[in-house]
Amino acid sequence: MELKIPDLCLVVLVGASGSGKSTFARRHFLPTQVLSSDYFRGLVADDENDQSASAAAFDVLHFVASKRLEAGRVTVVDATNVQPQDRAKLVEVARRANVLPVAIVLDTPTDVCLKRNAERPDRDFGAHVVKRHRAALRRSLKHLGKEGFKRVHVLRSESDVDSVTIVYERLLNDLRHETGPFDVFGDVHGCRAELEELLTELGYEIQRDDEGRAVDAVPPGDRKAVFVGDLVDRGPDTPGVLRLVMGMVGNGHAFSVRGNHEEKLVRALRGHKVTVRHGLEKSLEQLAHEPEEFRLAATKFCDGLVAHYVLDGGNLVVAHAGLPERYHGRASAKVRSFALYGDTTGGTDAYGMPVRLPWANDYRGSAMVLYGHVLTAEAEWVNNTMCLETGVVFGGKLTALRYPEKELVSVKAHQVWYEHDAPFPVKAVERAPDVLALKDVTGLRRVDTSVMGAVTIRAEQSASALEVMSRFAIAPHDLLYLPPTMAPTATSQRDDVLEHPEDAFAEYRAARVKQVICEEKHMGSRAVLLVRKEGGAIHTRTGRAFFDGAAGDELLDRVRSACSGLFDEFATDWLLIDAELMPWNAKASGLIREQYAAVGAAANGVLPVAVDALEAAAARGVDVAGLLERTSRRAANAAAYSAAYERYCWPVDGLEGVRIAPFQLLASEGRAFHDRSHLWHLETLGGLEGPLFQRTRHLVVDVEDPEQVAAGVKWWEELTADGGEGMVVKPLASPGGRVQPGVKVRGREYLRIIYGPDYTSPENLQRLRKRSLGRKRGLALREYALGIEALERVARGEPLWRVHECVFGVLALESEPVDPRL
Repeated sequence: MELKIPDLCLVVLVGASGSGKSTFARRHFLPTQVLSSDYFRGLVADDENDQSASAAAFDVLHFVASKRLEAGRVTVVDATNVQPQDRAKLVEVARRANVLPVAIVLDTPTDVCLKRNAERPDRDFGAHVVKRHRAALRRSLKHLGKEGFKRVHVLRSESDVDSVTIVYERLLNDLRHETGPFDVFGDVHGCRAELEELLTELGYEIQRDDEGRAVDAVPPGDRKAVFVGDLVDRGPDTPGVLRLVMGMVGNGHAFSVRGNHEEKLVRALRGHKVTVRHGLEKSLEQLAHEPEEFRLAATKFCDGLVAHYVLDGGNLVVAHAGLPERYHGRASAKVRSFALYGDTTGGTDAYGMPVRLPWANDYRGSAMVLYGHVLTAEAEWVNNTMCLETGVVFGGKLTALRYPEKELVSVKAHQVWYEHDAPFPVKAVERAPDVLALKDVTGLRRVDTSVMGAVTIRAEQSASALEVMSRFAIAPHDLLYLPPTMAPTATSQRDDVLEHPEDAFAEYRAARVKQVICEEKHMGSRAVLLVRKEGGAIHTRTGRAFFDGAAGDELLDRVRSACSGLFDEFATDWLLIDAELMPWNAKASGLIREQYAAVGAAANGVLPVAVDALEAAAARGVDVAGLLERTSRRAANAAAYSAAYERYCWPVDGLEGVRIAPFQLLASEGRAFHDRSHLWHLETLGGLEGPLFQRTRHLVVDVEDPEQVAAGVKWWEELTADGGEGMVVKPLASPGGRVQPGVKVRGREYLRIIYGPDYTSPENLQRLRKRSLGRKRGLALREYALGIEALERVARGEPLWRVHECVFGVLALESEPVDPRL
């Protein structure tokens, strides 16, 4: 016997103690799919039979069930569930997750239940409990459908239970296996002639019956038509539209979702009380002249239409009024209502029309959503959604979108067939691709990225970035990319250092990255170079210009001259390069003077004097040995501190002394290069010659080869022996997923600048080993994903506001409260 259940649902097992629910669950479902009340009682009370813990256990069970259903996973609840109030809570869990609840009832005879419980030493309750369960179950059987269960399967004997096979069925809205290509049609509203004209324009061959009526349209090649609903009402020939679309659907040439006008027409045809307006009167009048057989067939067809379809592996969603991502592929009254009517305030405007909320403005899903319902003068893209209702019945036009080509095709209305209650909307002013809008970057937002899916940016982060971007950043058309923050390697447990390359190699080895590249970390500031044949910019990692006025122009001219060969090689008018600009004091002189030099000067002015005084006291016989040793050590630390930051500074006169170390070619016209190996980047940029440029020294290491790992460690020790900053370790090829794109391994003396002169004292190192890196590492991944997305959008030639959304997101995430020393 087959029990059919949806492939996304909440299965509620119902049965008395001893009815065999747990055995049934183990036999037919994965262990991770089954949530047992006994298990959760044990989880909260250490005793699966402690009935006093049931309330807490079910709180946790409901929470876990909700999370599984939200993630789109079948979930099975193994509990007695014989009481209506217990089942009601589970139906509510399913309703909130917009999935169907299914009841499987094990109506096992009482004597069998009693026998099984008697064989289990942990079931020492009396027979009255089982009999109470059975009585409650019998009272409930005929009411389960009314309680909200969409399917109810009752197994009345042991043989029934033993013979069962669970069969998963696709939801009616699941057409992911239909991959197209498709032609998606907007609201037709009874305009048969215009529909036939548009079908012919798209290459469909109209098939007619003996009376010349269109009864099918054969698509060209393997295409199929998809209708967004509202086939009926208002127009001159609702029966003709239905006859044609019914034939197309019946012959496998088309799909159609249900519109709110089909919803109301079905109710009217079935004799329900409805208000006859908004064109329903036209349909009823026209259908009255059709044979009863046709009216019945049309009623059945319209009533059988589903509210939305998910097509092409989840890449395309069609719903009459649109659908947010959280509802895609779900089934509930809420999903159905949204698909039919959209999101409304509940109020009406001056023309008596519902006030609709612009759900598409906040849509950030990866699936394309095509819909109708809302009258618009022109079909336009809004966040990967498009409304195709262009008002053919009101004298506008009938529009279809070719998918996946994204080509719009339309035909004009033959006349105004129905006067709209409100003025026909005028065409919206098209947004220029380089025009930015505040709504693009404010509030809670999710930016979809190819690297790690949606990246969430909170409203307060956006507010913080807005001030920086508007007051200090360069012009947006020159700000195409911001580099991500970089996470440090895992904190070392060695006695004398806080960071060590072996930890970086171990991290990538664990992530199954075989080869890494170690790049020298330069003593400068991160710089992004947008080099155009005419114009461009050089900016910091927070979007500020490196040099103002003539100095900035001259530096850009020098870089442009050096890049002439790359312009030709990549057939491009612009290049985007990631680099380090040196020395540190070229940009950070104020920071060095006010923060680091002030500390160094104070310490070096006071501590040597204190050492001299203590040595004099010791010479007089005063016991100050401990204090002298500690002060001498601090004096040496202070001298080392000053020496550390002074290495990052050298004289700069205008641009004389400035050096640029380019290490990654980010993008050029029509392409992004994040998929190339880092060796390719270094070799490509290594051709930039002249006194302005400095090469980035590097070493490739196989992290599975002990000799190469040892060589990598030795190279880092050489780099840092004289106070060098250290190195960055990156996967040689683009890592993808959630692997860190790079980790920095800084030297002992450089970290003295970051953590203070005395950080190497054993007690301070021990404290610093407890630093938390999780937030910083998560931030680095999210910013990297946004940066790659910005580059890909630039390469695809997307509008500036789409690119700026990602760039702004990186700056917004920088307001995350993360220890700046990491």
